[in-house]
Amino acid sequence: MSAPNKSYDPVEVEALKPEVIDRAKDEALAAIAAAGDLESLREVKAAHAGDRSPLALANREIGALPPHAKADAGKRVGQARGAVGQALKQRQEELERERDERVLVEEAVDVTLPYDRSPAGARHPLTTFCERVEDIFVAMGYEVAEGPEAEAEWFNFDALNIAPDHPARTMQDTFFVRAPKDAGGENGGPVDDSGEGTGDSGVVLRTHTSPVQIRTMLDREPPVYVICPGRVFRTDELDATHTPVFTQVELLAVDEGLTMADLKGTLDHMVRELFGEGVHTRLRPNYFPFTEPSAEMDMVCYRCHGESVGNPDRPCRTCSSEGWIELGGCGMVNPRVLTACGVDPEKYSGFAFGFGIERMMMFRHNVEDMRDMVEGDVRFTRPFGMEI
Repeated sequence: MSAPNKSYDPVEVEALKPEVIDRAKDEALAAIAAAGDLESLREVKAAHAGDRSPLALANREIGALPPHAKADAGKRVGQARGAVGQALKQRQEELERERDERVLVEEAVDVTLPYDRSPAGARHPLTTFCERVEDIFVAMGYEVAEGPEAEAEWFNFDALNIAPDHPARTMQDTFFVRAPKDAGGENGGPVDDSGEGTGDSGVVLRTHTSPVQIRTMLDREPPVYVICPGRVFRTDELDATHTPVFTQVELLAVDEGLTMADLKGTLDHMVRELFGEGVHTRLRPNYFPFTEPSAEMDMVCYRCHGESVGNPDRPCRTCSSEGWIELGGCGMVNPRVLTACGVDPEKYSGFAFGFGIERMMMFRHNVEDMRDMVEGDVRFTRPFGMEI
């Protein structure tokens, strides 16, 4: 067997001629430099650096050369393809940089210009807080009960064991609905010298949501477990700590065997859910016509947990370093109230409590002026966020 003929030199391959390779490289570099955008550059890349480009086809022809000619041809083709690849990379970077600079100019937004969109509103924090309280008690099995804001005196006062001469029933504390002109005579309402009603229509703007509790006990048989949120009205001046219209949340539970221990446990659960673990309540003796015994409900300060009391080094703005925050009144339902609603006080007992949402908001979020809550300015409501 004869040895390979290393001196054999086949016909010279046209695609591998130096002048052909240089011409393909120059055409590719010229096309790359002429590409005006990234889309054009992609087309140039496919034509001059793709699998069917002249340089790629020339690279495939290297295998047809004798061994001593392959190195030289491979070097020429490799250098040409490398130059084309480097030019493509540089041109792509230039075009991307130009695109980004153009986008910054064309899509720039002047945030100082006036806008014509209606600003988004915000849920009022009082509404959000009321719904959070409702969720706590609904999870415990309570129902949410509602009633009219213009209420009969019997529901607002008499059924709650508030005597006719009680100071709360005077015009200084209660908004009375004026009787219409034809309230006298056959309709039974008193009239003055002008023939108009005197205002003693027997209808008031409710001073608390307790009338909802009365209506609930009249409408259903015990056991009764309801929570009664809503607006109430009192003849207070509008100032930093008072408002004639405010939001109140009351609770009523009527069942067999309920005691003050059940009331205390319910209050402790409520404040823990609202303010976190470690917060509890205390009861101080007080008097309310509709509960007996009655108590004032205090909550341990959820910020200092009582550690600021007698400690000048750790003052607390929330509780004024007293260690406790007053929430509202509570107690066992007065037997007279149960009797007025047709509930047997010998068989059933109940407890109730109530507190003002605005007062709770002032403590919880350090709101200094209650008027901010009622003016409807979204600059006040937005910082509280939105809960759904």
